[in-house]
Amino acid sequence: MTKTVLRLSSFVLRQQDMLEQNLRTVQQRIARAAERAGRDLREITLVAVSKTFPVETILAAYALGVRHFGENRVEEAAEKIPRVNHLITQSPNHPIVWHLVGHLQSRKIKDALALFDFIHSIDSVALAQKIETRAATLNKTIPILLEVNTSGESTKYGFAPEPRDAFFEAVRAILALPHLDVQGLMTMAPIVAQPDDARPYFRALRELRDELRARFPERAWQHLSMGMTDDFEAAIAEGATIVRIGRAIFGERSRIT
Repeated sequence: MTKTVLRLSSFVLRQQDMLEQNLRTVQQRIARAAERAGRDLREITLVAVSKTFPVETILAAYALGVRHFGENRVEEAAEKIPRVNHLITQSPNHPIVWHLVGHLQSRKIKDALALFDFIHSIDSVALAQKIETRAATLNKTIPILLEVNTSGESTKYGFAPEPRDAFFEAVRAILALPHLDVQGLMTMAPIVAQPDDARPYFRALRELRDELRARFPERAWQHLSMGMTDDFEAAIAEGATIVRIGRAIFGERSRIT
């Protein structure tokens, strides 16, 4: 184990310069976007999306202060998360928070609950009910977000925001599940020519969140997870509290080695 740790540390050191520059740039852009919107920077959480990147790269980002990481696929996360968690046990005061930001298949619920601290992608009542059943057996409460397809694209997952009555009934059913802590909403904007072209889709999510606050005031509805590398500044302008950024931090996607 000593040799492995030393080898990983050497890789981390080689990665840090590039990552540090990218991370600093992203953090500065987030800060400027928050300032332009008249928002408190402390309201915005950066989730570094590490899909396809190896454990060593995650460790390099952790060493630079990143604490929130996002993964898209449960299978990939199962290979990486336990290794990362084991290697950072020397820092119990600075734990990683693992976010599942990709689609969750029902057959992967058991593994997802064992691996992740936060699930962004609840896209049906049926999925929520299955998670509830498994979470109840574990006596575990899992923070979740409801994914909404604000663009209406057939290629995207998520609840349809219209008709509103049907959406609100779905939300009511999920709120009744005691082991699911519903903390807000998530969406993905379509590919657009300019980042600001995505703002209507982010605005739609914020407005829907505001309606949910009025209709279900017993919940805080504190989070809007929206905005990625190409459009996170537009998302912040529209109220994002969580931005999911991968490429701008880690570079172009690579195969896991």
